[in-house]
Amino acid sequence: MSEQKLTIGQELPAREFRITRDSLVRYAGASGDFNPIHYRDDFAQKVGLPGVLAHGMLTMGLAVQVVVDFVGGSGKILDYQVRFTKPVLVDAKDGATVTVSAKVIEIAEDGKSARIDLTAVAAELTVLGKAQVRVKI
Repeated sequence: MSEQKLTIGQELPAREFRITRDSLVRYAGASGDFNPIHYRDDFAQKVGLPGVLAHGMLTMGLAVQVVVDFVGGSGKILDYQVRFTKPVLVDAKDGATVTVSAKVIEIAEDGKSARIDLTAVAAELTVLGKAQVRVKI
């Protein structure tokens, strides 16, 4: 998507991201994070988790993509912060869906940057808290 004008209160188009066990394998290979909680149900359950979890950084990366696409590229991202509030459980058969919405909260007085807050939800749970992206305008 090409670069867009931002206004306070503006909602960016929401997106759904599908995560499968295959997605987790590919992400593990790219990131080097081969923790078995991301691909083995038995291991995840052994350490007290309900099942296989998506990598937090994968969830974080998918969420910011909504903003990257809207503002015209990753080079416009000045800062990005989140808190991981709930894990994304990835079912072996059905996978998981993360729905991301974004809203412009603030535009700097000089008009050169804006803050966009993200909401990321999976299985009706908010999985990222205080997810804020500062972008260059």
